[in-house]
Amino acid sequence: MIDRSAPRRVLPSPEPQGTVTVPAALPVRPRTGRLLVLATVFVCAACGLVYELELLALGSYLIGDSVTQASVVLSVMVFAMGVGSLLAKRLRSRPAFGFGAVEAVLALLGGLSAMALYASFAWLGESRPVLIAFSFAIGVLIGAEIPLLMVLIQRVRRQDAGGAVADLFAADYVGALVGGLAFPFLLLPVFGQLTGAMLTGVVNAAVGGALVLWLFRRDLSRRGRWLLIAVNLTVLALLATATVLVDDFERVARRAVYGGEVRVAVRTEVQELVLTGPPTGSPRSLDLYLDGRLRVSGYDEYRYHEALVHPAMSGPHQRVLVLGGGDGLAAREVLRYPDVASVTVVELDPGVVRLARTDPMLSALNGRVYEDPRLGVVTEDAFGWLRRPATRDRFDVIVSDLPDPGITPSTKLYSQEFYGLAVRALRPGGRIAVHAGPPVTRPHTYWTVESTLRSAGLRTAPYSAGGRLSGFAAGPDRSPGGSGAPSQDWGFLLAARERVPALRVDHEAPRPRSLSTRVLADAARDTERTRIPGLAPSTLSRPRYS
Repeated sequence: MIDRSAPRRVLPSPEPQGTVTVPAALPVRPRTGRLLVLATVFVCAACGLVYELELLALGSYLIGDSVTQASVVLSVMVFAMGVGSLLAKRLRSRPAFGFGAVEAVLALLGGLSAMALYASFAWLGESRPVLIAFSFAIGVLIGAEIPLLMVLIQRVRRQDAGGAVADLFAADYVGALVGGLAFPFLLLPVFGQLTGAMLTGVVNAAVGGALVLWLFRRDLSRRGRWLLIAVNLTVLALLATATVLVDDFERVARRAVYGGEVRVAVRTEVQELVLTGPPTGSPRSLDLYLDGRLRVSGYDEYRYHEALVHPAMSGPHQRVLVLGGGDGLAAREVLRYPDVASVTVVELDPGVVRLARTDPMLSALNGRVYEDPRLGVVTEDAFGWLRRPATRDRFDVIVSDLPDPGITPSTKLYSQEFYGLAVRALRPGGRIAVHAGPPVTRPHTYWTVESTLRSAGLRTAPYSAGGRLSGFAAGPDRSPGGSGAPSQDWGFLLAARERVPALRVDHEAPRPRSLSTRVLADAARDTERTRIPGLAPSTLSRPRYS
């Protein structure tokens, strides 16, 4: 497979300088042999792109910040492909053996790359060095393919270099298209990341080995032929064994990451959900992880959700919109007010809603809110839902219980455009409560959210809340609500159009366990000390979060 982003200025020579390509003695006609070589190019390109996408997806999942991980993987792989093209010069005198060896090693490394990346994260707590190492190694091997295939296709039938390159590029690009579509629509949903990578390695080794050991078998010495057979059988055996043991590996790795009490581990179309804690007892022992990040800690989640919801409920609150919050915990706090007429929860992942409805511990923690007839659920992206004309209802309160803005897929949900849509959904006198990240440990993110709210025509009241230090989570995000920091540093913003909203707790409302008007006043004072003035707002075309 070749780099699909950089311009191609230097083409590989069809043969070593000073030599003449002698047509190979093939078991089929030259036309058929040429088609078999191009079919191999097609398959190898598809497999190579799958390896690349596996590294991108798992790197983003384990490390976070998909933009950074994509930049690292792509840049390292493109550089390594250039290195591989240069190293392939040493193999062009024995192209059949060289190509067979390259494909066997590539199948092994690519097939086991996802498992190695996950293992390094689970037991070492750091996967970036492994990500870079595999990106470089796989890139070198992919870069060596085209020069060797160029020689092999000329061994089938002599043709001009331009025509050979055009044929190879065409097969390579079409294979990349198939691999790029197969990864998200077949391999990932059907087999998962680990098994999908290993099955891709099996296909890669089988096709590459078959081409050399059958079509070009007369180009191999007896020793070289048996060596390639042994290497390919070993690679296939290792990948098959890893595929059989992948479920046991995932269970052991999850225990290493989340502890020994993993009760639920399911991959939805959106993310991985992991629920830990004993199956019975107090819901306070429950922890909910979304894509490896601790979203809910049963021990002190009430501090976060009380601070997010109750200040916004001081005023009219008959109709409330909760963006995110499929776990039902923000809705629980809203429905404590008996005069609330309706609550609409817009949650992207139906798997979270299903778990919040059916899991005994999580449903006990959220007060079984999904049984309340006042609660309605929409499983849709919050941005898209707010844009639709049919959903332009007006709400007294909007609660934004969304993942941290530093997580790349969430950046648009903290943009000026998103808050403009939210303002349009507010009734006169309505309020918006936003979880904005930690003001102490990440003040730039927090005050960028505040600046973005103001750019959408809102007036803001910053404040924060505290809790206990949360346990380990995958990536930078460690707290309920995805603050990206220990839970004692939860930051919020209360916003309204007409005037700066007052931070208070309604004395006639259900009294929160951890919140009072005086506590809010102290928190607002402490938060104001972290202010960074002059920050630009974040927009869809110019995101400001990192």
